[in-house]
Amino acid sequence: MLGSKKGKGGGYYLIKNPADILMTDVMRILEGPIAMVPCVSLNFYEKCDDCPDEATCSVNKLMLMVRDANLGVYRSHTLADILVKSKGD
Repeated sequence: MLGSKKGKGGGYYLIKNPADILMTDVMRILEGPIAMVPCVSLNFYEKCDDCPDEATCSVNKLMLMVRDANLGVYRSHTLADILVKSKGD
């Protein structure tokens, strides 16, 4: 997603078109897993130590809904969408 150049005039730059960078990718790089708890994470799943049965856990079910709602928002926006909104302010 990012490239870098050392020296005078160097810095960081995008190696992909902002329209091709989903906000899910940006958020995972900057913030880590999208899920608020590891037992519902798609990419970083870990069993919850406090819950004997995820299938009956009401917190797990709620966190699945939160994760899916967040993913829906992030997947429907790209970095280009954010850049356009920032420039328009």
